[in-house]
Amino acid sequence: MTTMDKPKAGLEDIVATSSAICYLDGERGVLAYCGHDIHDLAKSATFEEVCWLLWHRRLPTRAELGDLQSQLAAARPLPEAIIRLMKSLPPVDGMDALRTVTSALAHYDPEAADASPAAQYRTAVRLTAQIGSVVATWGRLQAGGGPIAPDPALPHAANFLYMLKADRPDATSIRAFDVALTLHADHELNASTFAGRVAAATLTDIYSAVVAAIGALKGPLHGGANADVMRLLLELGQDAAADRVDQTIRAKLARKEKIPGFGHRVYRTEDPRATHLRRMSHDLGTRAGSTAWYDMSQRIEAIVKGEKKLNPNVDFYSASTYYALGIPIDLYTPVFAVSRISGWTAHILEQYANNRLIRPRAEYIGPTYPQRVVPLDQR
Repeated sequence: MTTMDKPKAGLEDIVATSSAICYLDGERGVLAYCGHDIHDLAKSATFEEVCWLLWHRRLPTRAELGDLQSQLAAARPLPEAIIRLMKSLPPVDGMDALRTVTSALAHYDPEAADASPAAQYRTAVRLTAQIGSVVATWGRLQAGGGPIAPDPALPHAANFLYMLKADRPDATSIRAFDVALTLHADHELNASTFAGRVAAATLTDIYSAVVAAIGALKGPLHGGANADVMRLLLELGQDAAADRVDQTIRAKLARKEKIPGFGHRVYRTEDPRATHLRRMSHDLGTRAGSTAWYDMSQRIEAIVKGEKKLNPNVDFYSASTYYALGIPIDLYTPVFAVSRISGWTAHILEQYANNRLIRPRAEYIGPTYPQRVVPLDQR
């Protein structure tokens, strides 16, 4: 295979497909969905509007948004058999539960095997509605509570918080979580999205493609960094003195330990999503009467930026933001999926619409060809 260019480890900077969904400029720190800058969307759009944008490549009219909200509300209730399945699972990680339950949802979708574009779109809407219900219900069950039925009058972000905690969330919490969902909705060909597109390219059903994406997200090199960030903050302790924080982080860096939540494969400047999550971490802490987690995060950021020249990514400040919202740490990565299901399904639908089986090549580095087969009794 001497005609091949030298491959890059991890396919870094390799263009694998064309897409009209997400635009990234790592040098300038730009993230845009269908041409709309993430800063504008975070400021002026709801998560439901972003879902429509990703699926249709344009923002919805008021009537179209109302229709989508109605469709999501109708799809949020989970089949009773799915709730029984969640109750029957042994103690497992939240991502393991999400993978299993998402696969099972296909059995209760009469259109799961319908490959028509209209049916595939309806399935994308149902999945987006139900993944939120699954994660919130799993969180309730793990905390020893009973399932909470969704409220059709509440928007997506509010419904998740309500189903998770059984309390009506306040406007500040709803807005913060809605923005967090928007920030995580898509990110071009990250590992989970690429896994979903590879599966979709075989013309498997949407559920199977999404399960492939969930499996990739479960890997610690893709998902889970924000949970690790929060565990680090808790390890330091809410009342940790500044010098203890400094000493601990510098000692970890001296031992060449990775500080979670820093650096990114694409961005060479600040992750634009981190800009909003930093502000939300501060605002939610202020509202709760203590900015200890935010202040500690600020000190860690200053040290890592100063010594390693690394910027925080989307995971770093999402940790303290989710903690302030009362989201259990085990749900941090599943919550990523609550948002990213919109982007996953957008990419899967795009793959179906202009499909070609994804079949890359590998540079062979094994024993030279040809090898002689030595008779068994001579080996």
